[in-house]
Amino acid sequence: MDFTAALPTFVVTLREGVEAALVVGIVLAYLNQAGQSRLNPWVYSGIGVGIVGSGLVGVVFSRVLVWLGQSDGRYAPVLKQGLEAAFGLVAIALLSWMLVWMTRQARSLKSEVEGAITARLQQANAGWGVFGLVAIAVLREGFETVLFLAAKFQQGWLPAFGAVAGLVGAVVVGFLLFRLGIKINLRRFFQVMGVLLLLIVSGLVISMLRHVDAAIVALIQVNPEYANLCSVTQPSCVLGPLVWDASQVLPDKQFPGILLKALFGYTQTLYLVQAIAYLVFLSTVGGVYLSSITGWTLTKSAKEAPTA
Repeated sequence: MDFTAALPTFVVTLREGVEAALVVGIVLAYLNQAGQSRLNPWVYSGIGVGIVGSGLVGVVFSRVLVWLGQSDGRYAPVLKQGLEAAFGLVAIALLSWMLVWMTRQARSLKSEVEGAITARLQQANAGWGVFGLVAIAVLREGFETVLFLAAKFQQGWLPAFGAVAGLVGAVVVGFLLFRLGIKINLRRFFQVMGVLLLLIVSGLVISMLRHVDAAIVALIQVNPEYANLCSVTQPSCVLGPLVWDASQVLPDKQFPGILLKALFGYTQTLYLVQAIAYLVFLSTVGGVYLSSITGWTLTKSAKEAPTA
């Protein structure tokens, strides 16, 4: 069985899950130090609600896509392609933002979470405050993963399997860190996972544009009066001329092309608009991300440098 379709969601879920695990681990450790371990059930309840909430959102998204795919409605094909393009666009925006935000905020994550817990412990309903903090943290990471899964839903159940495996991996990392006290270079972990995530999301840009083009083609098939939206001289509708066709050299349905497609969005046929969008996204978001990593390293090195 080919598990390449599970790799992107495994990477995304593992990274997002480790972020959530860090928040949960910091909360549990702080409650233990503050002698408030009685609030631990509220933490576990928040984890459960966050996971269940993310799962319900995923079920709703998948059911909508299945319904549109099986519907005989006139505009169902248009809506299905448009919805998948919308899921892809939102997933690109959220994952890109979290990629840069987590890198910049990682240094102050512990102090920010502890500050939030301190404020909630001073409230009369401290349990609900802790529950809300954890539930929102888990739900936020889960929602981003669900959106990515929705954008990849056309590949079947394997992306969901990758997501479950990534979640299990995140739990293992959290257990190693906060229960066994094993030291893990989290900075290096997030840097490596961040680069992989950057490439995966860059590939999502290509597939998102493909869905946009397919939605317009479906719309024209329903209403031929919109035919002027497409260029009659191009093989695509709005993606411009064909940049390359590697279907005979490196097909994206055979190894290693299928692996490159699953991880980095490789496609055997690439159009001009897709190529430009890919390069623009990779250069802008990638540049911001790499500069945030460099800034982190330089700042840390400056602080650790001996003074004269």
